[in-house]
Amino acid sequence: MKGRDVSYILLFVQQYQPSAAEAFLKLEAEFKKLERSSPEFAQGRRYLSEGEPAHTLLWECEFASLDDVQDALKKMADDPTHQALFEKQLRYIVETRTEIYKTLDL
Repeated sequence: MKGRDVSYILLFVQQYQPSAAEAFLKLEAEFKKLERSSPEFAQGRRYLSEGEPAHTLLWECEFASLDDVQDALKKMADDPTHQALFEKQLRYIVETRTEIYKTLDL
């Protein structure tokens, strides 16, 4: 692959209730603090959608392998603080999905 390690992108797409934007984003800031508190957590980047669907947060992180993606997902699922934050945030989420992409080096 032209001298590059194969990499993967993990993407969380979360559409939230417009009326709950402030509360939703406040909880998202808590997720960011949690990530920064431990190098074991994936250090993702966050984006707000400027298009459709509106009121959508994207969290993205790149990994060297699919195993690394799976390890990161397991760490999130197994961490009680992460799960408690997600349970709080879930009440504001209209739709959510997890996407995994393999980067191409053409």
